[in-house]
Amino acid sequence: MRLYRVSQLARMAGVSVRTLHHYDQIGLLKPSARSEAGYRLYGEEELLRLQQVLFYREIGLPLEDIRRILDDPGFCPVRALEQHRTLLRQRIERLARLVRTIDRTIARLTEDEMALTDEELYAGFAPEEIARMKREARERYDPALVDEANRRVSRMSREEWQAIQAEGETVTVRLAELMDRDPADPEVQTWIARHHAWIERFYPCSADVYRGLGQGYAQHPEFRAFYERVAEGLADFLCVAMAHFADHTLAERE
Repeated sequence: MRLYRVSQLARMAGVSVRTLHHYDQIGLLKPSARSEAGYRLYGEEELLRLQQVLFYREIGLPLEDIRRILDDPGFCPVRALEQHRTLLRQRIERLARLVRTIDRTIARLTEDEMALTDEELYAGFAPEEIARMKREARERYDPALVDEANRRVSRMSREEWQAIQAEGETVTVRLAELMDRDPADPEVQTWIARHHAWIERFYPCSADVYRGLGQGYAQHPEFRAFYERVAEGLADFLCVAMAHFADHTLAERE
């Protein structure tokens, strides 16, 4: 039986050696043997177990839950692989729908006017997800502001919409770069002011509304996931920086 050293297994699986060391330490993936020099050695059984670990990590399971599943005497590798295949096919279908949505949006944005329907804006999401997002928007924010944002977007030209998208990305990336600063730092607050101005392209944003929006970034799973993909901890950083701007700048204007 061929055995692989930890560095070889790491290259094959696309993970770091440190990750494999950690898996060994927590009992998730123990080597089958050690060389005379003390190097970890892994065989086919460990390769198959690591494959299962990576599949379960892909769907977001914590390591301790994965270890419990794999150590269960009733665990069946074939049945688990069949379940992974089903989940991956569902994900592929969902991503394909989202790609089609992007294609339709790009096509529409090449027209003179921005007039996407709800079906086009939310394509790729299940009907219950669309209903939930709309319901949460009205529950979390003033329905009048939601209506105003929808009205403004529906009247934007292609050029305006593209410019707004670019501005939002610029501001988000710059604030991510400033996360090592205090949220009250003057440069951070300058960019937060620019973020507030960007928000006001959609609806009037008072101190209370802006503060609540920042809390939504940190607390709402979809908002949080969006900003965490840009930089880990960005959602919480924005929440604090936006609250400071609301309390020390916007509140003084009102």
